[in-house]
Amino acid sequence: MKTITYKNEALSEVAVYKKLGALTKDKSGWERHIPDLAALLASGSPKIQAKALWLLGEMGLLHPDKIAGCVPALAAFLGSRDSLLRARSLTALGRIGRGDFSVIAAYWKALFRFAKDPAPCVRLHFIWASENIAMNTPEIYSDYMDVFAGLLSDADDKVRMEAPEIFRVLGKRRPELVQPYIGQLAKIAEADQNRVVRIHAEGAIRGCSESSR
Repeated sequence: MKTITYKNEALSEVAVYKKLGALTKDKSGWERHIPDLAALLASGSPKIQAKALWLLGEMGLLHPDKIAGCVPALAAFLGSRDSLLRARSLTALGRIGRGDFSVIAAYWKALFRFAKDPAPCVRLHFIWASENIAMNTPEIYSDYMDVFAGLLSDADDKVRMEAPEIFRVLGKRRPELVQPYIGQLAKIAEADQNRVVRIHAEGAIRGCSESSR
């Protein structure tokens, strides 16, 4: 059985995971637990690392200034061979970037390579991360819209379901960025075989139209 050191205590992987599950519900203690979570990134357990990455991202949304020192360690997982760890790293950076873009700005351009990651779950998390960052800093995406347009025709259903959502997020904030893609979204809203994709494409068009009034 794998033993993991958590808060100076040797515990089983299962026991640590349970403690992290309890911590998830106790937001009042998040800030003081950031160093403990950061230490778990070196645990060697993909299951614990994935949970720690997710939690650190959520903590970073609320306390971006406190998480800044952990960002290099979080970003290092972008190079992992494990697709789940790459995905969780993306999401963590996205959540932190939503809280304060300046904290993850040095890594932002490197995120775009994951639009073509071989693992669908990583491409999906790239979109999620981008949506989070775009919530408060939409203007930085002005030169990257074609990347998201390519994901609208992704081979994976889940990726295609999420791809229109970045257009919805941006369309509500910077409709001029989405206007050139309204025709493409309209075709998807009418013809895609997946009902959710059609609904999300319609939502993106509607969001852009409402914000342009």
